[in-house]
Amino acid sequence: MAKVFQATHVGKVRYNNEDSLIVIEPETFVVADGMGGASAGEVASQMLVEVVKIVLENVPAPWDEKLLARAILVANEKILETAHQHDEYHGMGTTATILSLDGDKAHFAHVGDSRLYLLRENQLKQMTEDHSYVETLVRRGELTAQEARVHPMKNVLTQAVGAVKELQVDAGNFPVQSGDKFLLCTDGLTNMVDDETITKILQTESNPADALIEAALNAGGKDNVSVIVAGVD
Repeated sequence: MAKVFQATHVGKVRYNNEDSLIVIEPETFVVADGMGGASAGEVASQMLVEVVKIVLENVPAPWDEKLLARAILVANEKILETAHQHDEYHGMGTTATILSLDGDKAHFAHVGDSRLYLLRENQLKQMTEDHSYVETLVRRGELTAQEARVHPMKNVLTQAVGAVKELQVDAGNFPVQSGDKFLLCTDGLTNMVDDETITKILQTESNPADALIEAALNAGGKDNVSVIVAGVD
């Protein structure tokens, strides 16, 4: 495994950072983008990363996608319970994207519109599917991807951790090759920076995490932005 880079920034518009991220050894990475009034989004995303860490570390590694998904479901229960007990946290929730590398295989679990990307042989591929209203329209052929980027409802999620009891978690695995690079990020990056620019930064920058944050800020920094970049030797 090559060096891991991570960075987060509040952006240029928001007053608080509702994103959370964590690197859990061995070779497991989590990003979360919280939502809710006041500080509730911060609480939800921080709970997500903390609960995932506890669940995983109670089981011997390696961790497959079934365990990653279970960790998200446990976090879902905890966030729902906390929101029920505290009125100020009512309606809070968070995205969750987890990647765990195990030799020649990558395992992932995902809810919301944070993303996992794979850069392989100079081709960037989104490995997760956004759980959002506009992405549903794109899949139906009612919107183009470009139209979705500027749609007024692009931030409306159809799935979020802590929002519903019966949460649907996407999970899977795929083979890893030498030279692969992985990017986990919140939508503060992808709403500001296009895939072509992300690809170039991953290919050329010595610290791609900081460079991606800078690109998002230079494009307006309208949201919190968090990234983890990991490469395979």
